[in-house]
Amino acid sequence: MMTFDMEVDHPSHNYVANGIVTHNSQRYAQAQAIERYEPRRQDVKNRQNSLDDLPPETVAWFDRAQEKMAADSMALYEEALEKGIAKECARALLPLATRTKLYMKGSVRSWIHYLEVRTDPSTQKEHRDIADAVRKIFMEQFPVTAAAMGWRQPAG
Repeated sequence: MMTFDMEVDHPSHNYVANGIVTHNSQRYAQAQAIERYEPRRQDVKNRQNSLDDLPPETVAWFDRAQEKMAADSMALYEEALEKGIAKECARALLPLATRTKLYMKGSVRSWIHYLEVRTDPSTQKEHRDIADAVRKIFMEQFPVTAAAMGWRQPAG
């Protein structure tokens, strides 16, 4: 079976990547920025969905908590490296919101399945964002197959 590598240049959180593929886990690489996450309210009817209607004071609290966590984590990580601790050990101090680069491989059939599942509106927003980036690459690389699937580039 033929497989096709895709490098998806799309900022992502480690916890999202863990649900998709093998990724650059900061084992040997220097950690990059910690991404700020937009909080959403848990949907009580669909456990895989979230709603963008939190009160501003809750969003502000979450933003402050993220900033504190990011600053504390990165300071401890840098201190560990300065003390000579190996990157693969120091990464234990990094939060799941640390930016990671995704490396994805699959057959055309597996990409089609992935895109059909992960671009569905019921899929978590962060997964949909990555799937949209993958679909754009897929459509550029396999235009005939994409057209046969009825896929069109989004307007804009």
